Amino acid sequence: MKIHLIDGTYELYRAHFSTPPSQSPDGRPVAAVKGLIRSMLTLLRQDDVTHVACAFDHVAESFRNDLFDGYKDGRETPPDLWEQFGLAEQAVAALGIVVWPMVEFEADDAIATAAARWGAHPQVDQVVICSPDKDLTQMVQGQQVVCLDRRQAIVYDDAGVMRKFGVEPASIPDYLGLMGDSVDRIPGIPRWGAKTASQLLATYSHIEDIPLNSMMWTVKIRGASAVAASLKENFEKALFYRELATLRTDVVLAETLEQLTWMGVHRGRFDALCNEYGFSSDMIRAHEWKDRT
Repeated sequence: MKIHLIDGTYELYRAHFSTPPSQSPDGRPVAAVKGLIRSMLTLLRQDDVTHVACAFDHVAESFRNDLFDGYKDGRETPPDLWEQFGLAEQAVAALGIVVWPMVEFEADDAIATAAARWGAHPQVDQVVICSPDKDLTQMVQGQQVVCLDRRQAIVYDDAGVMRKFGVEPASIPDYLGLMGDSVDRIPGIPRWGAKTASQLLATYSHIEDIPLNSMMWTVKIRGASAVAASLKENFEKALFYRELATLRTDVVLAETLEQLTWMGVHRGRFDALCNEYGFSSDMIRAHEWKDRT
């Protein structure tokens, strides 16, 4: 079997920017959730999707905001989109998908925990992380755990991560710690861009393994002495930024593997959403209802 782990926050953002505006009968924005429902149904209709879960950032901030004041805090999220997060969780749950709403941790941490827990499970052939988020590529393990960019239909295994970023999956936190991550507002350290970070990490794998003396480097880097000096001066910052970029795998997830089985759409819950928010139950095919009577 395969387990599909969905980055619900990303999916909702994508739906928001690709779906025409629409409102519920009482004027609340619902377009992003409508788009999300359609996207989830498209995924569920694939023959290999049998076990599935979806993680959301239930609140804007996480434990990382306590560690670093500059970390992302949701202030750039459009208000009409943020208003739909609670409804999105309800809608995905009504579709019969296990939902993990994150408060202390981030959605990525829940997905990372699930990938770590079930990636080597004897009954699991593959864990598919449905997200283009580069943070999540650190969880890739050969063909056993892969990332899927659904929009571009690209699967990232070990080789795919190396082709895209120039480093192995295990080096992704180091890569982000050095060059920074504008999405998460991790600044990185001066003089370390994507090319420099990937060139050195492809050889040395982790920040602490990179010699602080550029004369010891076995790879040629433009402006090597200045790059090395920046690492030496900002070494502790680089390690701290790596910590911020490292996903947690100790999130409490109550479900068993069996409980991730998709059994169909909950008719009562979905019909209630349709009545309140103006969705159409016609988007559900007859055989997709959990209660088919």
